[in-house]
Amino acid sequence: MPFLRSIAGHAGLALAFTTLFAWGCSGGERGPTPEEEVAALGIEVTSSAFKEGARIPTKHTCDWENTSPPLKWSGVPQDTKSIALISDDPDAPGGTWVHWVLYALPPDVTELLEDVPKNDELASGARQGTTDFMRTGYRGPCPPAGHGVHRYYFKVYALDTSLGLDAGATKSDLLSAMKGHILAEGRLMGTYERRD
Repeated sequence: MPFLRSIAGHAGLALAFTTLFAWGCSGGERGPTPEEEVAALGIEVTSSAFKEGARIPTKHTCDWENTSPPLKWSGVPQDTKSIALISDDPDAPGGTWVHWVLYALPPDVTELLEDVPKNDELASGARQGTTDFMRTGYRGPCPPAGHGVHRYYFKVYALDTSLGLDAGATKSDLLSAMKGHILAEGRLMGTYERRD
């Protein structure tokens, strides 16, 4: 079937040309890797409890002590007025589940020690918001058993304002208040799975 072979040949050439044209228009550049995306955010967030993409220790989950993990960050701009933190799980069955909302941290604070008290207000003056567990303070990973691996993001924001939020604000409240005030941000992602 020479005719069909000819059509197939022309179709293949057209597809190749289209792919090359699109690649050329994009500058032939590859997309950023996850590590490069994190670096581009400006703030580096780390934990002595787990590495980026690694399993969060059980002590920081609902299966044991449910204490917050130690966190450190660097790269906060000099004109930062306050720091905020949000931790959430985008893999929850009903949509993103919020595990921690923290804001009004002084700009010179560069770490949170393990097991931050679940008080509405901390000694530093920072305030804690309401999570999707309907409580203030950190509540650790607690995915449904057999639901697979979930990702947990710890996101740190450097803000050009101290905000005016009282304790108990939700993630939505915080995001609205931060709009237009984020100087830099960073994140750390850990995983957790509960087996049957």
